[in-house]
Amino acid sequence: MKPYLFILFFVLSFSVNAQTDDETAAKQAVIQFFEGFHKKDSIMMQEVVHKDIVLQTTFMTKDGKSVLKNGNADNFINAVVTRADSPTWEEKILSYNVQVDGTMANVWTPYEFWLGGKFLHCGVNSFQLFKDNGKWKIIYLIDTRRKKSCKE
Repeated sequence: MKPYLFILFFVLSFSVNAQTDDETAAKQAVIQFFEGFHKKDSIMMQEVVHKDIVLQTTFMTKDGKSVLKNGNADNFINAVVTRADSPTWEEKILSYNVQVDGTMANVWTPYEFWLGGKFLHCGVNSFQLFKDNGKWKIIYLIDTRRKKSCKE
């Protein structure tokens, strides 16, 4: 292969895989959310959560019925920060898939949830973010929860 073709191939392959600044910033907002979650730090979490956030979770009951539950952001954050130190909560994020269009972003994060070092469930978080005055804020969070077909 001629040297200039190799360089062109290298540059093109790097630019295709590089994240944009907005993709990086949206992902960082989700990372900060989980840092606050693990540290029981409401301020860290609230810095990246919009005041009008919508929380939902969906799962299947043991008898196979689909359930969609709405959550309250204040109650959720309060439960996170006031939980006992034991057993520990750990949400392991397996990957991030980030998509951005202007002032909207989606961050898709498969995860495993561990309680006191024991596997509890797995699923996917889907974060919708809004770029509010230059800062990415989580406006919607829905997750799935299951115990089967997990990688743990």
